Amino acid sequence: MTGIKEESYISLNALTQFRDEKGHYHFESDKEAVASYMEEVIAPRRINFNSLQERLDYLVQEKYYDPAVLASYDSHFIAEIFDFAYAQGFKFPSLMGAMKFYQAYALMTDDKKSYLEDFEDRAVMNALFLANGDENLAKKLVLDIIHNRFQPATPTFLNAGKLRRGEYVSCYLLRVEDSMESIGRSISTSLQLSKRGGGVALCLTNLREAGAPIKGIVHQASGVVPVMKLLEDSFSYANQLGQRQGAGAVYLNVHHPDILSFLDTKRENADEKVRIKSLSLGVVVPDITFQLAKDNKDMALFSPYDIMREYGKPMTDISITEEYDRLVANPRIKKTYTSARKLFQTIAELHFESGYPYILFEDTVNRRNPHKKVGRIVMSNLCSEIAQVSTPSTYQEDLSFETVGDDICCNLGSLNIAKVMEEAPHFGELVEDAIRALDHVSRSADLGCAPSIEQGNRKNHAVGLGAMNLHGFLAINHIYYDSPEAVDFTDIFFYCVAYHAFKASNRLAEQYGNFENFEQSEYADGTYFEKYLTEDKQPQTSRVKELVEQYGLEVPTAEDWRKLSERIQKTGMANAHLLAVAPTGSISYLSSCTPSLQPVVSPVEVRKEGKLGRVYVPAFRIDDENYAYYQKGAYEVGPNAIIDIVAAAQKHVDQAISLTLFMTSEATTRDLNRAYIYAFSKGCDSIYYVRIRQDVLDGSEHYAEDQVIASTKSNFTCSGDSECQACMI
Repeated sequence: MTGIKEESYISLNALTQFRDEKGHYHFESDKEAVASYMEEVIAPRRINFNSLQERLDYLVQEKYYDPAVLASYDSHFIAEIFDFAYAQGFKFPSLMGAMKFYQAYALMTDDKKSYLEDFEDRAVMNALFLANGDENLAKKLVLDIIHNRFQPATPTFLNAGKLRRGEYVSCYLLRVEDSMESIGRSISTSLQLSKRGGGVALCLTNLREAGAPIKGIVHQASGVVPVMKLLEDSFSYANQLGQRQGAGAVYLNVHHPDILSFLDTKRENADEKVRIKSLSLGVVVPDITFQLAKDNKDMALFSPYDIMREYGKPMTDISITEEYDRLVANPRIKKTYTSARKLFQTIAELHFESGYPYILFEDTVNRRNPHKKVGRIVMSNLCSEIAQVSTPSTYQEDLSFETVGDDICCNLGSLNIAKVMEEAPHFGELVEDAIRALDHVSRSADLGCAPSIEQGNRKNHAVGLGAMNLHGFLAINHIYYDSPEAVDFTDIFFYCVAYHAFKASNRLAEQYGNFENFEQSEYADGTYFEKYLTEDKQPQTSRVKELVEQYGLEVPTAEDWRKLSERIQKTGMANAHLLAVAPTGSISYLSSCTPSLQPVVSPVEVRKEGKLGRVYVPAFRIDDENYAYYQKGAYEVGPNAIIDIVAAAQKHVDQAISLTLFMTSEATTRDLNRAYIYAFSKGCDSIYYVRIRQDVLDGSEHYAEDQVIASTKSNFTCSGDSECQACMI
């Protein structure tokens, strides 16, 4: 790539930050930058073939494409669907979208010198894989992907249709039980999953604390920190063919005796023997912890070793909130005390230092859990949007399974809110097609290297359909992000998504049968749907009512829900979980839209792209008329506005939502604690990252470059400026 060629598209892209003599921004110059990039950078490196058949023969013969995927369809249809895709006239809306595709997703020759795919080719291979031989569905998915209405998560979009590939699954969740065998098996399983391109989260709550007895001898256990070090080294070793380091997260209940040591591993001044650099940290916080902090009381930290002996079950599998007084009163359970307020102060300090830990509100997710009879939700994943039940495994001394428990994997994809609303009369069909696509991922994943995850996936076929581009939709419709109308629309949109997702899973049950424990779920007795049966849902603001009518969105009635609930009780559901809203860092750039449910950080975001330097990313369809609706970004609206949006969606999302808090450099730990309490009180399931803005001078008044504090402190970050290294969603 020559300096001259770089300069043309980079210079055009850079114009987006400037105004002309009439005060108008050069947002259209970004589209010119795309054309320049395609002509000067991509075209010379694209391998051209004389015909589609010649191209497919080559890709199969050279072991790039999986012949089994192509063999699922008639050869005439294969030719038809490729022609159909190219006829859509796809063009990347932004330079960043084009760069993201060709740098991260497009199939290249083994020497990485030439391109073998354009976006249409990747869309077709995804559609063929996800449709599983259904020609009609394949054509609909091609349209949805090419027109950016539905985007599979990175592992699926990257690997679909390839012979030599990683897994389709975004990330994995593993329980670790209190035995050397469980610890050893968890490390080896993490290595296997990282090798296949997945990020892994592990729950350490059940490990006995430092100083606990081993074989009756006191003060022998080393606690959770040495296990964290072993895991960190394992993930660093599994570097996925040198493309990126393996990525992992560990979760710990805040009432575990090692909680302060656990958090201190992320301190800037932590001793190197215990300091955790690249492993992500998450904490599980029960309701009782907030109550103790409110009352300014000390909180008890309970020995998991003693809980297991007294209750006959691990610490994760009891409710600390419900059992707290009995645990405190039981003299056979060792306990130590710390200030509840000090704990939250420590968490806030670490958020300023590193962006960690993630926070999972334990009782909130378990109140919403539709599978209470099966078990408890005890942890989340690397992006804090997965909330599913897991059960323990037991092992022989050679690490073989004695009993296989149920662990968790994430099968993810996202709807583009603005693009879906443009097709609102077909809203239900779009949601159903997306659920069918994700369901096929759950039935196609090869998870044999992790039997507990394989079993959990086989039993549940859980999927996580999410959404992105909320701010983009609001802005082009002249709605401010921090307004009652924004909350109202979010509520209505996810209400509709939930209805059609459950309807789709009910229809899939006719084909595949029910997920294994359906009869024990709140879907089976209808209690999960009671909240939808009391009254017809209507927009609460006149502006959202206008939008619903303008776009032709049909809002389900209470009677619609009643009929659906009765049908589900009679014929079941194919999937134990349906919705989860991920952060969508990479796929939002790919789709040239705003990430997840978050507001933009600025109307034109600035990214540092290796040797190219700065690349400017204009917000979705930004122009002079809607500019003002992007100008008040994530840091300006503050955390409460984002929490209000997430809380509105969370009412209808059966799993969790990646909630990132954005704080200015003037924020204090007290401000952060207020944000935690507000998110908790509004019924949010979790908090993902905390981002602190660092203002820099750039000579432009319409943006401030920002960074994730965590990115300067560790090798792994999963938000905003740096897309998730684990699930790349």
